[in-house]
Amino acid sequence: MPPRGTSPALCRMDEASPDGLLFRDHDFSSDLLRQLNGLRQNGILTDVTLCVEAWEVPCHRNVLASSSPYFKAMFCSSFRESAEAKVQLRGIGCTTLDQLVLYVYTGEVRIAVDNVLPLMEAASMLQYPKLFEACSSYLQSQLSPSNCLGMIRLSDILSCETLKRTAREVALTRFPEVAVSADLKELGALELQDYLGDDGLCGEEEKVFEAFMVWVRHDLQARRRHVQELFKLVRLPYVHPAFFHHFIANDALLQSSPSCQVILETARRHMFSLYGAPGVPDLQPPWHVPPRNSYQDFLILLGGRKDNQQTTRDVLLYNRQTGQWQSLAKLPARLYKASAVALHRSVYVLGGMAIGAETSVPSHHVYVFSLKLNQWRLGQPMLAARYSHRSTAHKNFIFSIGGIGARQEVMSSMERYDSICNVWESMASMPVGVLHPAVAVKDQRLYLFGGEDIMQNPVRLIQVYHVARNTWFKMETRMIKNVCAPAVVLGERIVIVGGYTRRILAYDPQSNKFVKCADMKDRRMHHGAAVMGKKLYVTGGRRLTTDCSIEDSASFDCYDPETDTWTSQGQLPHKLFDHACLALQCIPYTSTLR
Repeated sequence: MPPRGTSPALCRMDEASPDGLLFRDHDFSSDLLRQLNGLRQNGILTDVTLCVEAWEVPCHRNVLASSSPYFKAMFCSSFRESAEAKVQLRGIGCTTLDQLVLYVYTGEVRIAVDNVLPLMEAASMLQYPKLFEACSSYLQSQLSPSNCLGMIRLSDILSCETLKRTAREVALTRFPEVAVSADLKELGALELQDYLGDDGLCGEEEKVFEAFMVWVRHDLQARRRHVQELFKLVRLPYVHPAFFHHFIANDALLQSSPSCQVILETARRHMFSLYGAPGVPDLQPPWHVPPRNSYQDFLILLGGRKDNQQTTRDVLLYNRQTGQWQSLAKLPARLYKASAVALHRSVYVLGGMAIGAETSVPSHHVYVFSLKLNQWRLGQPMLAARYSHRSTAHKNFIFSIGGIGARQEVMSSMERYDSICNVWESMASMPVGVLHPAVAVKDQRLYLFGGEDIMQNPVRLIQVYHVARNTWFKMETRMIKNVCAPAVVLGERIVIVGGYTRRILAYDPQSNKFVKCADMKDRRMHHGAAVMGKKLYVTGGRRLTTDCSIEDSASFDCYDPETDTWTSQGQLPHKLFDHACLALQCIPYTSTLR
């Protein structure tokens, strides 16, 4: 039996050996501290007094020396304090001293908004690293876009790398909110340069431009000389052309700088010239700078026939980083065989057969989707109602081609949408009206591969539209026999993906030659295809079985041109065909993508 008054837990033997038992009293150290604190509070055996001006706190030298390298050096070396009965501490308040001594004797201290900074400074000065890190952790828990820049400056003063690292992460990942804080205006030029040049900054380039202009104009006379170096950090290829046109191109401050004028003119030619822009050697690196790390590729599937039922309004998003699918805001209308394109971080859904309760009619409506807001809005309508048509985007334009019109005729007409001026205009008609061709744009030319005529016979043609000249020509070829197949630009080639066949053809516009790629697993049509990260992703569709029956598919496959191989990415949430499949590069917003 243990002695009376002794806890059985204290008699537990942690290690046994032939030489006996090793006893560990796990409460001994805390009991000892409690007894020492009682002695201190009653002034028993205290041999030194810590003073802050007239405030005095009696302590034990051996306890202080054991708790901190600072006090050990003070009391165990030849410093004069080692023999003095009273030691004056500077740079510490009396309340902070009380809290610090209580921590030394109990291992506890309450950290709050009103005492964290003086405690942290005292812990730094008197060398209590665990208390210092506890204060740092508390400050990290209080970080917000409105105070993170101030916290970074504080972390530099206190040499606290953990606080600095976390505060900087907040500043970068929540930059749009940080940009409107008062602290941003007080940054030095090099500090702002460091943020704007960081690949990890999570904010659209329009916000980067606005932040640097707000900073410059806060003290224009002193900061005007920094305009050129800061403007070069705005990644103009990722600025919306309409924003560039309305808010950047004619800015008086930028126009007053000759070097900024050169950048503006080069950007204007790149953005708005259908021919592209001649290279300017000094400006090539900034123009070809990659997107920031915060930009991600997302795959979006819109509409189509779901599980062989009626046309769906569903919109699905696939996050390549998480491998997860999620539902977004539904299409505003039920549209059969509409077309869709991605342009300037938005999705445009054009035309289609609008399916109503009583009747279904071809539509000329355009719906525009913002992933940032997870919202749809009505865009500028097309000139002609059409469905079963094809659409593609090039620079600031969307081309809507062919399809079936209001009188159920096969259309050869094409119209073009100018996203800067928000207008549609008629363009030259294609030589041969076809349905369901594969369409892609490469090197200022729009290519239509194959398709079918009004009798549903395959058309063995390549029809080519010169974008800048508004002219067409056609080429006959025996290689083409695709119907209801998508085309994508993959590297320097245009890839035609299936179309009642397993075959994948890569077309080189420079040599006008086809190269056969690895076949798909199934004969596939009415499927979707998009490029993300230099790989081709193919979604859903319909497959032709060995006995020539047709089955709907939920397959999700990836083609790697480097290895010329296919791999399965799993399954779509449901079977789907005749849907739009688009890749959209943007900055993820938690409210939309959680």
